[in-house]
Amino acid sequence: MDPKGRPSRATEGFFGRRRGKTIRPQQAAALESGLGTYGLDLSAESPDELRKLFKADVSAVRLEIGFGGGEHLLHRATEAPGTGFIGVEPFVNGMAKLMKAVNEKPLANLRVHDDDATRLLDWLPQASLDGIDLLYPDPWPKKKHWKRRFVGPSNLDRFAKVLKSGGKFRFASDIDSYVNWTLLNCRAHGAFAWQAQDAADWHRPYEGWPGTRYEAKAIREGRRPAYLTFIRK
Repeated sequence: MDPKGRPSRATEGFFGRRRGKTIRPQQAAALESGLGTYGLDLSAESPDELRKLFKADVSAVRLEIGFGGGEHLLHRATEAPGTGFIGVEPFVNGMAKLMKAVNEKPLANLRVHDDDATRLLDWLPQASLDGIDLLYPDPWPKKKHWKRRFVGPSNLDRFAKVLKSGGKFRFASDIDSYVNWTLLNCRAHGAFAWQAQDAADWHRPYEGWPGTRYEAKAIREGRRPAYLTFIRK
């Protein structure tokens, strides 16, 4: 168990470590303070309008699941102050890095959740999100572990519930088997339409894409990333 009494390895939608190297005192202080400011309280009833969660006046709300060190989330939230962003990251070290960054440069259009994303998805109101990003999730490459992949019927049901009609689910990965897995699962689900006009589309980064350290490593090692976009019907 972790200090908050949560399972330290897995819940329904999260498998893996919650902690890495011991964080520095400055990061620990930023984490505690930042979660007090930006963290969502799922014990409270969810608002009828997600815009009420933010100090900024926002006209749309997007969710990023598993933001890692927060590079992409920070970039998007900074460039679009009129959009609210919710970031989910159970890994303490990644959350600490993000909280240190926003401690130095606060963002009024950001909220975070430091636990299993399925709990947040179940808490969110129906048809409340304009977009969901799942970028370079753990691929669980061994076939016996594929059931641990975040994309699957249950979580696609959750996505379908919380996305508005016309909302986007964006998925990026450098692992071919997970890309194919996601295409097949979304096609089988029926609530999502894949947006691709030609063969080059799914290898073209999203508009305004800042790149990530993980992506750069994948490219150096010869893996070609794919960028999929699905529209909620």
